[in-house]
Amino acid sequence: MIMILYIYSFKMAKYHQGIYKPKRTDKYIGDPTKVVFRSSWELKFMNWCDMTSSVINWQSEETVVPYICATDNKWHRYFLDFRIQVKNKDGKLKTYLVEIKPHGQTLPPKYPGRQTNRYLNESMTFMKNQSKWDAAKNYAIDRNWEFVILTEHHLGLTNK
Repeated sequence: MIMILYIYSFKMAKYHQGIYKPKRTDKYIGDPTKVVFRSSWELKFMNWCDMTSSVINWQSEETVVPYICATDNKWHRYFLDFRIQVKNKDGKLKTYLVEIKPHGQTLPPKYPGRQTNRYLNESMTFMKNQSKWDAAKNYAIDRNWEFVILTEHHLGLTNK
C-alpha cells in the first residue's frame, strides 16, 4: 500500500523546467545551486518543502535506487524525484521517498481493442514504472522509510 502525503492546495502553473534556488539552503541536502525541476508540479512541491516548517530537510534527484526493469530484465538506476524528512505531529522524524506523476500514469493503460503503437508504448512505460516503484518501496522499507506517489489530485491541482 502506498501512503499519500497531504499537501496543501496549489494552483496549476504552466509546464516548465528550470533551476530551483532554495530559500532555506540549510534544509537542502546536496548542492543547492543544482536543484532542477522538470515540471510545474515539482516546482510547487519544492516550494512546499522549502517553506514548510515540518519539513526538516529535503533533496531532489539525489537518491538513486537500483532496479531490474520488467521490460528488458536489466539493471537500471532510478533517480527518485524527492527524499524528504518530516517531523510528524508527535515530534518523530519520518523519511519519505516521493515520486510526482500524473494520475493517469499510475494506472495500467486501457486496452483499445487492438494493440496500437500507443497502447504498446504506454504498456511498456507502465511496466517500467512498476519496476521502479517496487524497487523504491523495498528500498524504503529496508530503511524504515516510506515511498509515496503524489499526483495532481494530492497536490490540489484538480477539482476532484
